[in-house]
Amino acid sequence: MGPIFSTRLEWEPVPNRLTQLLRGKRRAAEPILDLTESNPTRAGLEYPPKIVESFAGNDVLHYDPDPRGSSPARHAVAQYYNARGLSVEPAQILLTASTSEAYAYLFKLLCNPGDEVLVPRPSYPLFEFLARMESVSIRQYPLVYQGGWGIDLETLEQMPNDRTRAIVVVNPNNPTGSFLKRSELKVLERLCATRGLALISDEVFADYAFAPDAERIGMVAAVEDCLAFSLSGLSKVAGLPQMKLGWIVAGGPDPLRRQALEGLEWIADTYLSVSAPVQCAAARLLRFGEEVAEQIRVRTAQNLASARTCLEGSAGGILAVEGGWYCVIRVPVTRGEEEWALELLDLDNVLLQPGFFYDFETEAYLVASLLTNPADFTEGLRRLRGRL
Repeated sequence: MGPIFSTRLEWEPVPNRLTQLLRGKRRAAEPILDLTESNPTRAGLEYPPKIVESFAGNDVLHYDPDPRGSSPARHAVAQYYNARGLSVEPAQILLTASTSEAYAYLFKLLCNPGDEVLVPRPSYPLFEFLARMESVSIRQYPLVYQGGWGIDLETLEQMPNDRTRAIVVVNPNNPTGSFLKRSELKVLERLCATRGLALISDEVFADYAFAPDAERIGMVAAVEDCLAFSLSGLSKVAGLPQMKLGWIVAGGPDPLRRQALEGLEWIADTYLSVSAPVQCAAARLLRFGEEVAEQIRVRTAQNLASARTCLEGSAGGILAVEGGWYCVIRVPVTRGEEEWALELLDLDNVLLQPGFFYDFETEAYLVASLLTNPADFTEGLRRLRGRL
């Protein structure tokens, strides 16, 4: 008789050494400088009371489910894009409870069991979990660093096979902070159109660029020659992860886009996961959440400048970063990055993530969240410099 549980759940449950050490220090109530904090609700930001008041109307008491999301909420999301010079119609939008759920819907839409999607490396280590839950596999294509990050297009173009269904990009990427460029999108669009693939773009950090660049892509769903999807949500756009509202914007050729939205509607109708209150409040949350987003922009820019100043002239350095909430710190390969992270936590009570958490192919890198409280961030990097 076989196991009762699905093989989707066959994950290694043993915590890594960094997690074990951190748990011990927290049990001992040691003061940790956590330079990995990525939850804006725990980052000391000021949330305007108007956000809470957004749920005060009687409309939150009514339930009239629409699989694509309520019309007013989708209009609010379309207006969010239009205000940024991006042309989006409410009919192109389907609401989800999160970006993770959006991925799950798209993998259901595009893939049969055993199919695969191509995802970037290094990047946020969630794709493998999301794909396995849908009985889909992933293969990683490389990002390369040559004074700035970019897609290894030559390698990527050779990767699709008969089971490949989609290419995922993260724009800007987490944690490298690199935006997709027009020249890269041109190749991706041609590759997807030629091979019959969908292009999926995670754009949750798109509002957090550190400087303008006309070569950056704002929204992948604006392409015309292949089926494309742009993903985002309140979690990063408004610093409101607790509100659980994300969305998919579908783009590409009309027939394919319409078919995709019909399929997504069937999938969403099965779950109806987005709460009615957050849909009713969507327009107000997007408007008032901009105050939080502006605080995040100031915070991340300030911490990035502090990091560069603190490590200047040291044996470490900040890799080029264009946007997002993270920075990558290069440290000497005199030891492995895990040993760097363990020593910093053990001896200096500074928590940083080693690069292998994000599948960096080479060593030695540490990853810091620019969302961290500035005083903690600066002191943590001062202690890192002491180790360097």
